[in-house]
Amino acid sequence: MPASNPNSWRSLLFIPAVAERFVAKAHTRGADVIILDLEDSIPPSEKEAARAALPAAAKAIAAHGQEICVRINRPMELAVPDITAAIMPEVSSLMLPKVMGPEHIKLLSEVVAAREAALGMKIGHTRFIGVVETPDALPALHAIALADPRMAALGVGSEDLSTELEAVPGADSLYVYGMMAVAAARAARILPLGSIGVFADFSDLDAYRASLRRSRALGFGCAACIHPAQVAVVNEEYGPAPAEFERARRLIAAFDVAL
Repeated sequence: MPASNPNSWRSLLFIPAVAERFVAKAHTRGADVIILDLEDSIPPSEKEAARAALPAAAKAIAAHGQEICVRINRPMELAVPDITAAIMPEVSSLMLPKVMGPEHIKLLSEVVAAREAALGMKIGHTRFIGVVETPDALPALHAIALADPRMAALGVGSEDLSTELEAVPGADSLYVYGMMAVAAARAARILPLGSIGVFADFSDLDAYRASLRRSRALGFGCAACIHPAQVAVVNEEYGPAPAEFERARRLIAAFDVAL
């Protein structure tokens, strides 16, 4: 399907690329983007099987008009075959974990461009969602956001970053780095990904909603979901507020009168 404007993204739902049952239901979940995962949810012994499953999974989901992203692995010996498997017309973006800096983005962009060219696809079709998960990369957030025209969104990985910082995951420990990512993304005119806090416990949707509401007020624009139950909450909290709809309606009405 044609890629949507990333600025309209609210929710991105992770699904393991090999989980046929989840793939079959992906289009019913209400997410703006489905992320077919090749990274954390796939054990090392199943990486090759996950790559092989990508074409069928992507085609099945795209047949319902659903936008698709693929999360690749970080090490280059895994990232390159992941890219080879993931680049196709049905996949509009790649999620890049553990981004090290702008040169990392540029290198992956070259690999993606070569694959797009080999398949006769438009160069630049595939957008990037960058995720910074190490302290070393934090000072480069602004440069990462501006590294390549493929960049569509940028965020920090809460769990892995907290581990690297030897910090307890939570709103306090992640606030500064989350706001650094928001500032870098907004300056680059791309979408800030994430929220303030860590919510691996998807059963506590009230706390999750409160975190999202605060995060939206701080400038975050979209969030990745690890469970379908989170999707509707993200869509509600990160979607346009009723007041924004009303303001847009008044502007259109005033424009019509002026004509």
